Amino acid sequence: MFDMMNMMGKIKEAQEKMKKIKEELDKIELNSESGAGLVSVKINGKKEILSIKIDESIINEKEMLQDLVVAATNKALKEIDIKVKEHMKEKTGDILPNIPGFDLGNLFK
Repeated sequence: MFDMMNMMGKIKEAQEKMKKIKEELDKIELNSESGAGLVSVKINGKKEILSIKIDESIINEKEMLQDLVVAATNKALKEIDIKVKEHMKEKTGDILPNIPGFDLGNLFK
């Protein structure tokens, strides 16, 4: 027989676990760089840029500087997506099914 109370309990448990996982995302951090380290970007799991470091040798090279900042930021965003998905898979393996095409990363935008 279908146990509605048990199912509701499981849903509530899953919601609580997802809330905790979402709170953990700001602790995930990643550094990415471009131009052989001339520009580096630090980002967290919520896709917030925490810092940008620029080597002084390119400060007067406006176009190159702009390109390297964009490149480092885009690289960081791609890499953090992978890291967040891995974290989500690890933490939710027992509560969410593995559905092809189901992107867990979109749950936290």
